[in-house]
Amino acid sequence: MVCAPVVFGKYVYLRGDDDKGPHQAVDSHQILVRKKGKRSYLLYLIMLPILANMAYVFLAKEKVGAAFIGTILLSLLFMKVFHGKSIKKESVVIMPGFGVQLETHYSRRVVRRFVPIGKILRPVLNECVTPVTCYWSLALIIHGEDELMLVFQELGPPVKMLVPIWKALCAATDAIEKVNTTVADT
Repeated sequence: MVCAPVVFGKYVYLRGDDDKGPHQAVDSHQILVRKKGKRSYLLYLIMLPILANMAYVFLAKEKVGAAFIGTILLSLLFMKVFHGKSIKKESVVIMPGFGVQLETHYSRRVVRRFVPIGKILRPVLNECVTPVTCYWSLALIIHGEDELMLVFQELGPPVKMLVPIWKALCAATDAIEKVNTTVADT
């Protein structure tokens, strides 16, 4: 059963529980990126006159062929920069007896990572403070690793979407008694 989606800014949070069959313990959490829609088309329309002006400046010179190819390459570079990596969604699939599968869905490929449940020492919510901004991240403390493993590598969802995922990870890793004490603090 999929619960009602929670929408916050450009992110959509979906939680899916399988209530039937042998997959009762599988708990999936997905954070999707909403499509930009009119805003991205507006950026492309703004870029068109700028690129046309650049093409005119380059073509006014005597080296027409090289300037034309340079303008096309420059416009492709601008489009790639504005388009980004085009991340569709990131998801966490929790299988209490086995482990946690972390997935990142790009426009043309999917990157999956699996962490066995025995290697997870504890899931943590980190408050990351920089001179410019403050944001939250969800990470896993892994046995034998020097660094934390970020659950959401590319996206930076808000804390109200991270808390239910953190609680589910704590429940799956038998850290539930620690959850009640730390939730009262936040």
